[in-house]
Amino acid sequence: MTVVLAISITAMTITFKLYASLGDFLPEDAVANQIQLRITQTTTVRELIERYRVPDELAHLVLVNGVFIAPEDRAQRTFNEGDTLAIWPPVAGG
Repeated sequence: MTVVLAISITAMTITFKLYASLGDFLPEDAVANQIQLRITQTTTVRELIERYRVPDELAHLVLVNGVFIAPEDRAQRTFNEGDTLAIWPPVAGG
């Protein structure tokens, strides 16, 4: 007897925004430095940073819905339908 277990992983849509020079890491079809992504409920902030090849040292300010996600929390932080992930590089000025 063979038992098959079905695991349901829900897909959702989020907005992914990369600001300033990070916009170069988005696909060509991005508009206004953002794209809509279909992801699974288990996708983490860290996975998206890696998927889009944003160097860790450039992922300075990482926000989900305007809330800062510390570097040590990015590998565990997942998303909800409609969330917005925004990433800014370090800014220097004077």
